[in-house]
Amino acid sequence: MRKVRVAFVLHSLSGGGAQRVLLTLAGAVDRERIAPELVVFDTSGPMAAALPADVPLHDLGRRRLRAALPALFATLRRLAPDVVCATMGHANLALLAMKPLLPGPLRVVIREPNTPSKSLPDLAYSGLLRLGYRLLYHRADTIVCQSRLMGQELVRDFAVAPQAIAYLANPVDVAALRQSARSPQRVAGEGPRFVAAGKLSRQKGFDRLLEMFAGLAGEPCLTILGDGPELEPLRRRAAALGLRDRLTLAGFVAAPWAAFAGADAFLLPSRWEGMSNAALEALACGTPVIATPEAGGIAEVAAAAPEGAVTLAEAGEAFVQALARVAPAAVSRPRQSLLPARFELERVAPSFSRLLLG
Repeated sequence: MRKVRVAFVLHSLSGGGAQRVLLTLAGAVDRERIAPELVVFDTSGPMAAALPADVPLHDLGRRRLRAALPALFATLRRLAPDVVCATMGHANLALLAMKPLLPGPLRVVIREPNTPSKSLPDLAYSGLLRLGYRLLYHRADTIVCQSRLMGQELVRDFAVAPQAIAYLANPVDVAALRQSARSPQRVAGEGPRFVAAGKLSRQKGFDRLLEMFAGLAGEPCLTILGDGPELEPLRRRAAALGLRDRLTLAGFVAAPWAAFAGADAFLLPSRWEGMSNAALEALACGTPVIATPEAGGIAEVAAAAPEGAVTLAEAGEAFVQALARVAPAAVSRPRQSLLPARFELERVAPSFSRLLLG
């Protein structure tokens, strides 16, 4: 039986959740029916270690989309895949624009990484991006969304046909993750220990997290895992708030799960999200999550998770009160998983394979 050839397109191997999801899915598709390949604009970055060993890799050697477009077009014409799959807004638009010029029949499957109403206004050239969504997104054969809210926005605001929307949970390899977290890492001390993770950008809301954390009494400690453009501003603000002894900006950590497992709560103060992979991974480690309601599909996770697994609290006093209710409890091994079963990789991968097969 001829296998369906699928080209997965990634703009980079930086430490983003969208990249991790697509790499996980590419490595888990049904190999008896699907032949996956990876096309990456630039292969430098910490996620290079997560590349599936048995998936052919095509490195375009171009960091920026504009410079990579000719090489991307030439590579896709040469590969002539049956399906192209991408996950970042700029790359999604580029693929949809060139779709009529690529060898067919070709199906384009795009994964929307964020809630458009929240993410687009904060991006450079937001007006042009919105126009691109309106003019091009209807060309997608399938748009993968992680939450109902995201899919509803695409239908309402960008004239996407409802039948083109496919809802797919973000995959979490629970067994591998918990094996990595088998010896939880916890900051020494008596007070509650909090952890957060993500790109240090305005989207993730770490600036407002520092303001809220500064209002806590006692001896709490906060560890933020990640790197990004807001690193120095966050350091300066932490110093101004007197948090140097209670805050660790730990940088990017490829395998953060032991730190997740050792914390009393995972904090998600995002201004917007699609679906936070880090929050899902924290739940898989047995660590409860405190999140802002605007953090994408986290409300849907809260509805499906065990009681108390996810606390939704508005940024400000409500979030501070949620932090204050956390009691410290050191652990020697990960607590029981709090992740709803529909996010487990073993359940997500077959659904994704069927989606690719059409």
